Amino acid sequence: MIVESLKINNYRNYKQEEIELGPGINIFYGDNGQGKTNLLESVYLCATSRSHRGSKDKELIRFGQEEAHIRMMFLKNDLSHRMDVHLIRNKSKGIALDGISFKKAGELLGTVPVVFFSPEDLSIIKYGPSGRRKFLDMEMSLLHNRYLKELITYNKVLYERNNLLKQIRKFPQLTDTLDGWNDQLLFYGKKLIIQREEFVDHLGKMMKEIHGQLTGKKEDIRVVYEKNVSEDEFEEKLASRLEKDIHNGSTSIGPHRDDLAFLSNDIDLRKYGSQGQQRTAALSLKLSEIRLVEELSGEKPVFLLDDVLSELDKNRQNWLLESVKDIQVMITCTGLEDLIQKRIQLDKVFYVKEGSIQEMSPPTLSNA
Repeated sequence: MIVESLKINNYRNYKQEEIELGPGINIFYGDNGQGKTNLLESVYLCATSRSHRGSKDKELIRFGQEEAHIRMMFLKNDLSHRMDVHLIRNKSKGIALDGISFKKAGELLGTVPVVFFSPEDLSIIKYGPSGRRKFLDMEMSLLHNRYLKELITYNKVLYERNNLLKQIRKFPQLTDTLDGWNDQLLFYGKKLIIQREEFVDHLGKMMKEIHGQLTGKKEDIRVVYEKNVSEDEFEEKLASRLEKDIHNGSTSIGPHRDDLAFLSNDIDLRKYGSQGQQRTAALSLKLSEIRLVEELSGEKPVFLLDDVLSELDKNRQNWLLESVKDIQVMITCTGLEDLIQKRIQLDKVFYVKEGSIQEMSPPTLSNA
């Protein structure tokens, strides 16, 4: 899987730019605030239909403009394809593959396999469970379209059940109408629990291997799926919490309250890990993600690396760059010195300044 070219119009701080990318390491460098991250975001948007920053569609359109376009050409299975994203202020986005529109944005997932790594991801281990659930749901949705459909349905049922719980506080006679929503919550919730259990088991095996290599076998990491409730006990516990749920107007039991634990030598890194241990675990998690995408999709993903190198020490930098040398990588950074000193072979280099992109000649290793 290789992104061949990118053309953007009125996207973020870009008026109109077009670039051709190389199959190896592509560097976007320049001062902060010039638009480097926006380029990676546009690739991620073409792959997933959403911004990695959670931005609304209208926020992606250049100030003062009513619409924006992204056209991404990519090579998959030796065939060239075109992905078009059309953003219109106050309207739903349009997404088309080779001129054929997607009816639902979710149908796009998995077409262009990507892995995004930002400085925020380095904190996924120590922050709250919502970020870890988001990671879990996003990765599973990218790899399993069935999971995405069931997750969407579960969240809709959860929303309706919570609304009904709030109404029951005022009108207790509505309690009997909960049965239908309970049945659906249990049906789809159990499916999510089973699939998450299988995925985390697979993820844990890969992460254990990578983390061992990263730490020189000094640390043995385990990924634990902390289920809020097991599929066997879901129905019983949901019924036992009915009074509490009505009082709070929300559902207290279900996979929407799951979490992931990362244990290094049986120490919970979320609570007791040093910053270095937490960052190493986050790096292992992202590299495992790459391997999982490749194994389950049959395609090498595009790796989007947003100013992460400056956040890692030299050993972790070297390990990361060595691990991704056989896939297409897009890296944002403020300067090239570090990469030149490490004698990294750069395929394409682009200088970004105030929403303008200029292709530069890659520095040769002999001159480094």
